[in-house]
Amino acid sequence: MLMPKKVKHRKWHKGRGRYRMTETRGTTLAFGTFGLKAESAAWVNSKQIEAARRTVTNYMKREGKLWIRIFPDKPITMRPPEITMGGGKGAVDHYVFPVRPGRILLELDGLPPAIAREALRLAGYKLPVRTRIVTKN
Repeated sequence: MLMPKKVKHRKWHKGRGRYRMTETRGTTLAFGTFGLKAESAAWVNSKQIEAARRTVTNYMKREGKLWIRIFPDKPITMRPPEITMGGGKGAVDHYVFPVRPGRILLELDGLPPAIAREALRLAGYKLPVRTRIVTKN
């Protein structure tokens, strides 16, 4: 699972609605020929990124190259079940990456177009955002 080794602040604020706006960074293909672009907003956790990565690498049969363009570094805290209110903020449970529309999530290169498109299509099912496959022009 992806997780930061060290963070400046252990617990973060949730944030309010800013992640619903369109993305300004990471919106173009930088490494590969094919990419998976987010069309909606959501928090993507490390388990979902790992599931997408495994799907792509399994379908590629270890050919070509895969780049994961997102890294979960936002800590999400959870309180234990059946605990009363009060007592402060809960412990860090997992890490997420807040995806906004327009962000490139995965990139592929070194594959035939049909295989690359199918691998990215299958990976899109593993993520909680609507996605589109883009190509470098």
